Amino acid sequence: MKRGSKRRRAGRGAVISDLTAQRLSVYLRCLDDLEKSGVATTSSQRLADLYQLNSAQIRKDLAHFGEFGVRGVGYTVIDLRRTLARILGLTREWKVVIVGAGNLGMALADYGGFNREGFTIVGLFDSDSAKIGGRSRGGVPVHDVRELAAIARRDQVSLAILAVPAAAADGVLAIVAEAGIRGILNFAPVRLKPRAGMTLKAVDLKVQLENLVFHLTRGDGASAGRQSRR
Repeated sequence: MKRGSKRRRAGRGAVISDLTAQRLSVYLRCLDDLEKSGVATTSSQRLADLYQLNSAQIRKDLAHFGEFGVRGVGYTVIDLRRTLARILGLTREWKVVIVGAGNLGMALADYGGFNREGFTIVGLFDSDSAKIGGRSRGGVPVHDVRELAAIARRDQVSLAILAVPAAAADGVLAIVAEAGIRGILNFAPVRLKPRAGMTLKAVDLKVQLENLVFHLTRGDGASAGRQSRR
């Protein structure tokens, strides 16, 4: 799917927006917390109250995928969690590479949440000979970027994270595309044009900081005490 296309089809043929898919991930994280706390059942209103969500939006989002819960009882936490994991494609392991072994790339490689959530970091890749052959603090190896295609095929890599300078990002994207990797998360502060058959998501930290400054400068009361889910 090309960047700019904001919709994807659910299993029942319904057209689901990216914003809905992102909210499902939020709901899944909330259900994870409840399950770890030993909570057996919950409701859309309780989820909304506990996690600053919108109960009507929760019900609307879930309705795209069928009927869940029992009137007067609510949702069974473990069942709804499993269902959302299946809908989001998290019932299998996803292999990930990180291109760019600088400070950001190293930090991402050592983020423990990936391996707990079904994502496995296969390796870091860089063109700097001083970094190649090294490892992150958590033990993730740094390979020559020229080995990316071979390792991606060997390990059946599906996803790549770009943590490179803006000037190098487009060239790195080409290398990733040639390696057959179709899911890209771009941290480089530059807009990239995805290749055919590729899904590309951008995380621009500077834009998010500027958005925070915008609200602080305006003294926006509407956003006070509210967490933005992106």
